[in-house]
Amino acid sequence: MALFGLFPLWWLLGVSHFIFIVLAIPMAVELARRRPVYVPRGFGLWLLFLVWVAAGIFVLWASAPGTVQEASLGRVIPFTYRALWYAAITVVMLYVTNLSERELPSRRVVALLAWMFVVTVVGGVAGLLIPQVSFPSALELVVDVGDQGFLYSLLHPSLAAESEFLGYVQPRPTAPFAYANAWGNNVGMYLPFFVLAWITSNSRWRRRAAPLVLAIAVIPIAYSLNRGLWAGLALAVLLVAVRLAMSGRIVPLASIVVAGLLAAGVFVLSPLYDTVSLRIETPHSNDRRATVAEQVIGTTWEASPLLGYGSTRTVQGSFASIAGGETADCRQCAAPPLGTQGFLWRLIFTTGLVGTVLYLAFVGVQLAQHVLAPDPLSITCCLVIVLSLVFAVVYDSLESPLYTLMIAIGLLNRRLVGDVRQRWGGSGEAVA
Repeated sequence: MALFGLFPLWWLLGVSHFIFIVLAIPMAVELARRRPVYVPRGFGLWLLFLVWVAAGIFVLWASAPGTVQEASLGRVIPFTYRALWYAAITVVMLYVTNLSERELPSRRVVALLAWMFVVTVVGGVAGLLIPQVSFPSALELVVDVGDQGFLYSLLHPSLAAESEFLGYVQPRPTAPFAYANAWGNNVGMYLPFFVLAWITSNSRWRRRAAPLVLAIAVIPIAYSLNRGLWAGLALAVLLVAVRLAMSGRIVPLASIVVAGLLAAGVFVLSPLYDTVSLRIETPHSNDRRATVAEQVIGTTWEASPLLGYGSTRTVQGSFASIAGGETADCRQCAAPPLGTQGFLWRLIFTTGLVGTVLYLAFVGVQLAQHVLAPDPLSITCCLVIVLSLVFAVVYDSLESPLYTLMIAIGLLNRRLVGDVRQRWGGSGEAVA
């Protein structure tokens, strides 16, 4: 409740990117007083992954071909920041897994994540209506972070970011997150929970309001220019339709088909169609992303396939020339740091091929174990897992999106924990 219910306040205060880590502390304290602490199946894979992440500190200063060498302690700060995020998402997964339905009802968790979807949509609409709004957070008033850079982006609330790759200035919504891509990543991860909480709600006004909220959400989703988000949502609709067909639920399936056709017709006749079409015809970052992925895989395989490099690396010059780089007239001439442009590439570059396999294996175990479960909550959480894998290719997910993923995994596993508790009478003689 403190984390998600008050999230707009955390954003205004400038602590929205740190509150996840801060509030993981009382969750960890609660877990520490419990005996036993139940873990999801395949948790050993996750523990090995965390060990691999921690081992990255030994290769922070390893030489990566074609990158800028650095002998200072500057790499320790981002490494520590990301390590804290990995710790926080582990804690929240175990927290949700271990708290019983009486202590923390699943419906309440789903409702809070649905609330985050509404908050994100409101931020997106505001970013399109008044994109120029940007103001210092409360934390900025006491901490000098300059007027640019990573920390400035985290602490400085703004509603939108400007882009020019369509040939004209187009605001892309960011609020209540730091970047436009982060907005797209988060809204996609929260959407399944909103549908579950509002479409199937016992509250009549929520059921009636849900289609309106979804229709409004289409506007910032379209103008966000996030092709990864569009692809993920299209896949999600397809998977839900297949799942309904497999279970023989014809009425919900027909409703989705009819609603989809009506929405497609309205969309084609609206101004959104031209914007989306132009974005698809303007690849913009395809070559950069492909080159970064190729460089990440090649550099990691060549020099550090087991552990990776612990953190990202700045490329010398540009991909075209060692003497290249960003200029006042060409900000895109600089090569993105290796280990960015997608969480998958961050995994490969920072934890090596072994760490990447461990992460994907753990997530894959969760999906395989629950994908055939027929209840709406399991279907929703499995859909979130699939979306996280899609978004990992194009978005840097290590923050709130992975937090949402781990909550979904916790919700999937708490039912198994409940079965174990019932079988052993709550004596703690068995561990799920």
